[in-house]
Amino acid sequence: MTLSIALPQLVPSRACLQCEVCCRFPDPDSALRPYFTEQEITEALAGGLGGAAFPNRRGSQVVLVPDQVGEGYLCPAFDSATSTCRVYEQRPFDCQLYPLALMWDEPHSHIFLGWDTKCPFLREEIPAEIQRHADRVMALLDRPSVEEQLVSHPRLIGRFQGDVIVLAPLPRLTDVFAAQWGPAPLHRLMLDDISHLTMALDRSGLCGPQSLAAYSPVYHYIWTGVLAYWWVELQGALCLFAQSPDGWFLSLPPIGPGSIEAPLSEAMELLHRWNGDSPVSRVENVPSQLAPEFERLGYSLTPKEPDYLYRVADLAALAGDRYKSQRALCNRFEREQSCEVAPYQAGDQQGCRALLKAWLRQKQAEGLEPFGVMLLADAESAHEILWSQASVLPVRGTVVRIHGRICAYTFGYWLTNKTFCVLVEITDRGFPGLAQYLFREICRTATAEGADYINAMDDAGLRGLRASKQAYHPVMLISNVIATRVSES
Repeated sequence: MTLSIALPQLVPSRACLQCEVCCRFPDPDSALRPYFTEQEITEALAGGLGGAAFPNRRGSQVVLVPDQVGEGYLCPAFDSATSTCRVYEQRPFDCQLYPLALMWDEPHSHIFLGWDTKCPFLREEIPAEIQRHADRVMALLDRPSVEEQLVSHPRLIGRFQGDVIVLAPLPRLTDVFAAQWGPAPLHRLMLDDISHLTMALDRSGLCGPQSLAAYSPVYHYIWTGVLAYWWVELQGALCLFAQSPDGWFLSLPPIGPGSIEAPLSEAMELLHRWNGDSPVSRVENVPSQLAPEFERLGYSLTPKEPDYLYRVADLAALAGDRYKSQRALCNRFEREQSCEVAPYQAGDQQGCRALLKAWLRQKQAEGLEPFGVMLLADAESAHEILWSQASVLPVRGTVVRIHGRICAYTFGYWLTNKTFCVLVEITDRGFPGLAQYLFREICRTATAEGADYINAMDDAGLRGLRASKQAYHPVMLISNVIATRVSES
């Protein structure tokens, strides 16, 4: 089904063609980027948009592209030269609705229709005409078929925005939404939520020096360009859900100070409501200390690739025979190259983007495994989020320049005050020893700042990556399992 209605338009074309607000976004994961339903995606693809624009063909927000002539990001359907939309006749409901907006109130308890004051035209239009337009739109929204589709695509209901003026409450839509998604407020994971998730993790006792890298909000947040993340409070615990093309799952066990039994039961009931009997309903990133409790509650546990944990002092020194090859490569790089190592700055974004594209070509030319190629394609949006939001995310970025050009970069975060996680690391493979040199420098910096351990995350099941991580002699492989209810497996 699709939202097959033509909404009346308030803003004339002349105003839209002169506007510099719509279709342009400051960040790659902007919550305001347009959402396409399954049928709207089909129509957009037929209209010429590439498949990479839609991470979930059943419905997703569009993947933005970097503005090639300015800063920020653009909708891939937007032609910046003419300020027109390439799929205007098939534009999605989300775009047709604007500058009106569907959103939750601040407590996330009621849905409202409002008008967005960011639209320059609405600053000039008289309020009475805006209200008449809203009344016409509300008459269309009241159709049961439209209501059903809105509830089927929860991202069409935005989070509260202080600059959107409320025009009317939508109590019936609110009730239908609660019947489908549950009475507890379901929040999309946003940048502002990171501190809330961090506090919940700190209270849970699940974060320690030897914890999985997934026990940090950043680990999940950078993937919001390809996965829809949502969180909800259930029985005193925070539950983080992810919506993939295959269905919904819990990205982490319930996060709270007490027993997981009650919140887990409620979370799994929600997954059953949303997924039906699909085996996709599961709990990812279950640590070893919770595995016995999951088994007691009747869950089947499937091992997942473990995280690699190292003693940071070993990697900072690279002493002894077991690090002979890494030490030799570092020495070769220092002997052959003169480089500058510096903290990542916002102005480094273009240089990092160019390096990533070159690195992707290098990896593919080396015959990367098909699964690895797929992972790399998904990873581009995660890197864009890191580059664009490094100043506001709790991450540490480092770049290496050779002759003024960025030839390597890395981002990581502190999981605890004793464990630093390496999130991404990209190096120009044309410089022997550069990867080993950069990794050693990151470990030296972490050592100076009090780290005992480096978590290099998992190997994603890739043979080459596994060999590289094992060559650094981890002190521990941190157990990671997936939990599935036996009755649904």
